[in-house]
Amino acid sequence: MTKIAPSILAADLSKINSEVINVDKAGAEYIHIDVMDGHYVPNITFGPNMVKTLRPITKKILDVHLMITPVMPSINAFIDAGADIISFHPEADDNPNAIIQTIKNTNCKAGIAIHPDVEIQAIQDFLNDIDLVIVMTVMPGFGGQKFLDGQLSKIKKLNNMRKLTKAKFEIEIDGGINEITSKHCIANGADVL
Repeated sequence: MTKIAPSILAADLSKINSEVINVDKAGAEYIHIDVMDGHYVPNITFGPNMVKTLRPITKKILDVHLMITPVMPSINAFIDAGADIISFHPEADDNPNAIIQTIKNTNCKAGIAIHPDVEIQAIQDFLNDIDLVIVMTVMPGFGGQKFLDGQLSKIKKLNNMRKLTKAKFEIEIDGGINEITSKHCIANGADVL
């Protein structure tokens, strides 16, 4: 069963409580929180306070995607705010293994996000230690972009690697999802849209 993780980037922030409650009632399993700092990507969005605001509104999984650099100084703030999953781009910090361990030493799950310009080989050493891989199917930094069809091969490769290695990570797709692209992602092994 494919899980749905609507991004609050698409929400009307003046009605964030009702927006989250509505997607919660509609059956979404995760609430995806895109965190951008103006350094890793040019846009600025949310910080730990948004996670803290959403935590009492929903019991759904708060799926935090960090598009920030450096990553390590912010990890504990997101854990303390109530994140359930924290994913980050490993090239955005000098010690991704320490970040994964810091996250895993708590009740949070750890994830890796893969930029469209980064190849699977760059993250394969992390696959046995993480719970989630976010495949970016748009360029990170802005919502509402067109799906990058070339990323479907990454989904398929990750799914094949997962089967071969018996690794237990979920494959989440981030960006450009609609009625057509969702089917292609699911057919290639995606677990979360």
